Amino acid sequence: MGQAAGPPKKNILITGRPGIGKTTLVRSLAHGLSDLHPAGFYTGEIRNAGKRQGFSLAGLDGRVMTLAHVSIESPFRVGKYRVDIRGFDAFLRTMPSPKNPPRLLIVDEIGKMECLSPLFRSLVAGFLDSPVPLVATIAQEGDGFIEAIKIRNDAVLFELTLHNREAMPGVVMESVRAVART
Repeated sequence: MGQAAGPPKKNILITGRPGIGKTTLVRSLAHGLSDLHPAGFYTGEIRNAGKRQGFSLAGLDGRVMTLAHVSIESPFRVGKYRVDIRGFDAFLRTMPSPKNPPRLLIVDEIGKMECLSPLFRSLVAGFLDSPVPLVATIAQEGDGFIEAIKIRNDAVLFELTLHNREAMPGVVMESVRAVART
């Protein structure tokens, strides 16, 4: 998986097994591409006594929120985690949109929890179709929405593995810079 010959593809997707380093890669990209003033967010684990209790979102603008937790009230659930869709939607409403786009959007991740939000799905679809480069981590497995994103003609899918994760930040950064130049 990776960039094929021809013009650069503007939607850059990163997949890999849980814990392989996708979020670390996204954080590295956000820092390394700061001259493009990216918008977006990355996820993080919420741990207590060494046990994962939930997931947070950290906006590239510094905002932080709890996306999912074992102890919040919500009708939305993925595994043992309840997902705060109302809070997530409020978070998303303050982000740039395809109508008022940033120069680069970074999303960690397009996954089951995030896709419970119709607003998130709509924003992702809008950015995928916009001229704005999108860098996103994406679940290895998912519903039709997730699978359809992976096979788009304007997307390149990179798989992060133990063998390539040291080199991958440079490879992805080069792909983003190639798109930003066009």
